[in-house]
Amino acid sequence: MGGPEWQPRVLCCELRFGESVGGTASGAREPGRRAGVSCPKMHSDAAAVNFQLNSHLSTLANIHKIYHTLNKLNLTEDVGQDDHQTGSLRSCSSSDCFSKVMPPRKKRRPASGDDLSAKKSRHDSMYRKYESTRIKTEEEAFSSKRCLEWFYEYAGTDDVVGPEGMEKFCEDIGVEPENVVMLVLAWKLDAQNMGYFTLQEWLKGMTSLQCDTTEKLRATLDYLRSLLNDTTNFKLIYRYAFDFARQSKYKVINKDQWCNVLEFSRTISLDLSNYDEDGAWPVLLDEFVEWYKDKQMS
Repeated sequence: MGGPEWQPRVLCCELRFGESVGGTASGAREPGRRAGVSCPKMHSDAAAVNFQLNSHLSTLANIHKIYHTLNKLNLTEDVGQDDHQTGSLRSCSSSDCFSKVMPPRKKRRPASGDDLSAKKSRHDSMYRKYESTRIKTEEEAFSSKRCLEWFYEYAGTDDVVGPEGMEKFCEDIGVEPENVVMLVLAWKLDAQNMGYFTLQEWLKGMTSLQCDTTEKLRATLDYLRSLLNDTTNFKLIYRYAFDFARQSKYKVINKDQWCNVLEFSRTISLDLSNYDEDGAWPVLLDEFVEWYKDKQMS
């Protein structure tokens, strides 16, 4: 440590200080004074000098300890023998310490031609996937323009699909004109005349079904058939069929009788055993029951 090394220097300083103060002009000592012995003022000055030296020595000793501690932690650079003997300490700079603690950053290698080709291929693949999804979404979405173009495939230059166009239309969707699903489709379009679809009826009905192509309507046929299994929808379609199927003003049966026939078929058993002749049934049905019972007895 620095203590033993600095003690001779302190003594030499004290002796030289005493000689310079206590000596005469010629260099001889005054009688009665020993070398190195000074007056009280000299002792005071010497004590102050000694205190400062001791403070410096203590500071250097602490710095020396810190240096050895940092050296053990590999945070200082090697110093020469002369610097070590004089107690000088050379600490590492911030950049040096950082270079020892943190590894150097690797420079990013420029992308080669193969890497660029692979990246471009990935981008092209992502773009094609996006375009495919977008086109598919647009095709699945209902288009009024496409629906209008589809209508004129069967209407020609007219604003109504007639019997000829209806025949081709039924052939394209794969059903016969007399199939009951055509009645359900006409009900959905709210068509007013059998065998005819006007432009307004077409656009209104096909928009509600979200069909603008033959393929979409063909895929909707099972849904249209399923509507007949619902009691409420069946009754609505049955009532609609009376006006839709009537081609003249001549009335063989009125609409109330038509609707009572549906109620009769739902509530009366096949053998007519639960039919009440005093009920609120129309005369037409009373006559039918009487005719049926006479036929069974004969």
